[in-house]
Amino acid sequence: MSSLPPCPQCQSAYTYEDGGQYVCPECAHEWPDQAAATLDAVRVYRDASGNVLQDGDTVTVIKDLKPKGSGGVIKQGTKVKNIRLVDADHDIDCKIDGFGAMSLKSEFVRKA
Repeated sequence: MSSLPPCPQCQSAYTYEDGGQYVCPECAHEWPDQAAATLDAVRVYRDASGNVLQDGDTVTVIKDLKPKGSGGVIKQGTKVKNIRLVDADHDIDCKIDGFGAMSLKSEFVRKA
């Protein structure tokens, strides 16, 4: 007997797996596998101390940073207000006075 769930639309018992989805051959309905659905969990962003970051937080830079293409240095202790979290390599988008818009990694900031 199959351990696959029946089709939620037509209740057919002839479902099969295709990647991370179940497929019904009778009505062509596709739905996500429960194991694949749990992988789409919300990402949690943490600072250098392990505190959870959220959009709109104020953070402090914990290390001197040299931005690429810029002659200046963002000094340790610089406060960055109203951050925005993005799903990328540099996971914080922000504006820093004197530098403008830029992206930072969360490992170089601490929640203020």
